[in-house]
Amino acid sequence: MELSPVPILSDLDGTLIDSTASVVAAFRWWVRLRGLPEETLERIPFGRTSSDAASVLAPELDSEAEGALLDERQVQDTRAVVAFDGAFELLSAHANLAVVTSCPRRLAEARLNAAGLPVPRVLVTPECWSRGKPDPEPYLRGAALLGVEPRDCIVLEDAPSGVEAGVRAGMRVVAMLTTHSPGELERATCRIRSLSALPDALSSLDEQ
Repeated sequence: MELSPVPILSDLDGTLIDSTASVVAAFRWWVRLRGLPEETLERIPFGRTSSDAASVLAPELDSEAEGALLDERQVQDTRAVVAFDGAFELLSAHANLAVVTSCPRRLAEARLNAAGLPVPRVLVTPECWSRGKPDPEPYLRGAALLGVEPRDCIVLEDAPSGVEAGVRAGMRVVAMLTTHSPGELERATCRIRSLSALPDALSSLDEQ
């Protein structure tokens, strides 16, 4: 995969790896543990921290405690986590890249390892910020850690909250159509269906 040297800030879940089955399994376990309605699973807000998700799905519970419980469950069970085609090449070959994920660092590393992917030099997790996606802080933090200007960065995302975070950070956003429809990601600069289309997308953006 030959890419331009543009700084890339990439999400993890739904962008570099497919962890949907693992996430849903953890939330199904949690829903049953807490006696919540089964239809709660239909409202999982993907792309946000487990604590944020818990606050949306069960606001009467302690969201921080429930989020920690959900994260630990997912750390312990990564069997369904797999890498998308091209993810290994992207992480291995692109020197100016940071992964910016709503997973806590321990869970992010567990998923990268389960998917057979290298842990990037710059891994930006909720431990690094005070406000998560869709706030721009995570991506602004990623740019700072790479030592680049936000306007020079490309964000690689799959979820509406992450797209919004990148746009609000003043960055161009390439949306992956792996978990949401094009209409849900209309705020992105462009949309691609797989990482194999990323080189052409970046070349097109370089020309703009």
